[in-house]
Amino acid sequence: MAMISNHMPTAELQALDAAHHLHPFTHGNDLRKKGARVITRAKGVTLTDSEGNEFLDAMAGLWCVNLGYGREELAEVAARQMKELPYYNTFFQTTHVPVIALARRIAELTPGDLNHVFFASSGSEANDTNIRLVRTYWEQKGKPSKRAIISRKNAYHGSSMGSASLGGMAAMHAQGGMPIPDIHHIDQPYWWGEGGDMDFEAFGLARARQLEEKILELGAENVGAFIGEPVQGAGGVIIPPASYWPEIQRICAEHDILLIADEVICGFGRTGKWFGSETYDIKPDIMTIAKGLSSGYQPVGGSVVTDEIAEVLDGCEFAHGYTYSGHPVACAVALENLRLLEEEGIVTRAGSETAPYLAEKWAGLADHPLVGEAVIVGLMGSLALTPDKASRAKFAADPGTAGLICREECFANNLIMRHVGDRMVISPPLVITMAEVDMLIERAWRALDAAHKRLEAEGLMKAAS
Repeated sequence: MAMISNHMPTAELQALDAAHHLHPFTHGNDLRKKGARVITRAKGVTLTDSEGNEFLDAMAGLWCVNLGYGREELAEVAARQMKELPYYNTFFQTTHVPVIALARRIAELTPGDLNHVFFASSGSEANDTNIRLVRTYWEQKGKPSKRAIISRKNAYHGSSMGSASLGGMAAMHAQGGMPIPDIHHIDQPYWWGEGGDMDFEAFGLARARQLEEKILELGAENVGAFIGEPVQGAGGVIIPPASYWPEIQRICAEHDILLIADEVICGFGRTGKWFGSETYDIKPDIMTIAKGLSSGYQPVGGSVVTDEIAEVLDGCEFAHGYTYSGHPVACAVALENLRLLEEEGIVTRAGSETAPYLAEKWAGLADHPLVGEAVIVGLMGSLALTPDKASRAKFAADPGTAGLICREECFANNLIMRHVGDRMVISPPLVITMAEVDMLIERAWRALDAAHKRLEAEGLMKAAS
């Protein structure tokens, strides 16, 4: 079928969008004044808008299009599945072939004995599942008081009431009565922004040991789990010191706490291996998956649990589920996505070839006068913008002011790079080529130059006192 290239004029599309569409994480009145950017098609790592402008998507959508855009194999699988079995639920002792096949494939790919999947339609849903799953597990084990879950400030685990409570985003907690009870937060392992004069690895240990302090404060008999992203994605690609995760692992084991690795962003090749847990040698009891599972072509996610947890849950009726848990079309597409990622060697190549090349080029951005640090693991990286490199200073202006200006200059230079406060982050499709990496870096330099010029002109290159 031909792609829809004829559409209403952009201004009319923007007006309709403003009239009827409520956007996520968006100030509606501000958007109405400028009009939404209308994306009409995509191929590989390139997006095209309604005006014909082409952008290198260095964010892979929302950290998810690992396979790249426009893979017809996934469209064909979806169409075939829709014709055969467009939908059926997995309630009432019923199953279907796509969900069986995908559950088995995930069990084969995930490390350790993570062999059982409870499906959801997103990472948010899966992390909501994890709250109930952890508490039900401990209830079944005769320890109902182990209800508390510990997370980290500036973590992102989703946007629903439960998952956003697990997350540690202050702006989200300021709206809607979050966090819900029995969710607690410790500080993040963010050395550049919070480490002061402390040694990098010593700082990692200190931040990990906050978990032990919190467990002792609450009482281990009251704590059910700790949840963390191997690398904090939406928090600004916060890459922990090497000392951090081994200490977290030790503390969880010592105090009989379940360890949840939120792999929604890190999973399926993003860190250079299939899972961030492999990159950091984490041995989770529960793993949250979504995004790269289907490369964003269909909404699908899940909670992958160990044999022991599954055995305990099998002893009761887990009164939980979603209409679209294990949706057959989503499962079929995810299965094909995983096949292509493996058989075409995309994850292997990303880790062994593309990631080292990108890392070398990315590190060079630290020479820019606006950049305080350039860090990267696999194909997810970030830049810290600063008015003073030597002191790792924050801007005197409101947090995110410089980041937003830099993001605007990225768009002006046909590059989609996200800002998180005053950090710029990337997460390109795993299929990005060396030539496209060069293009990404070239456009990033131009955007940084333009942003730096604007910040100086507007008197914003001042450090916070």
